[in-house]
Amino acid sequence: MYTCCVERINYDDFFDKCSLPDTMNSWFLVAQLHVWMCMVRMRQEGREGKYMCRWLVHSMWEDVEQRSKIMGIDASHRKEGMKSMTETFYAAIFGYDEGALSDDCVLAAALWRNLFSRECEDPKQLELMVEYVRKQMQFIDALDGEDLMLTGEVKWRPLLEENAQSILKVATPTYNDTGL
Repeated sequence: MYTCCVERINYDDFFDKCSLPDTMNSWFLVAQLHVWMCMVRMRQEGREGKYMCRWLVHSMWEDVEQRSKIMGIDASHRKEGMKSMTETFYAAIFGYDEGALSDDCVLAAALWRNLFSRECEDPKQLELMVEYVRKQMQFIDALDGEDLMLTGEVKWRPLLEENAQSILKVATPTYNDTGL
């Protein structure tokens, strides 16, 4: 599942459409968003799902450590960077959870603070990301939990989709004879 969160994402799309710099930190911010979405889904699977959440987070930190070493970041800078990323991660999880349970404005604020590091001036970028998170959450929520636990396989919908349609049908409002 962790591999799906980091290797099946088109980072260039995120860097381009969200004006994120192509850096280790931006990679981490996009990866943690996808890890969080998987964690939300896994929490629905009881004890085994919570175990999967711990494994996802463990795998993420192992990967960050390895990528930092490959990039030649020395041990003291790596330790400081990991501390900062850990704080960022847990703050993001809290904010994203609140956003997922609230309206789009709260989710947009969490994305602005965490993914965009408070540096997004284009509301279209925030709108794109809110839509992306909502459609991904809806998509992975519809996956069979047993299959997901067995395979760990998550296929992400693309950031930009032509003719994107929700997988759930939206109820059309009905009006009574008073017009309300």
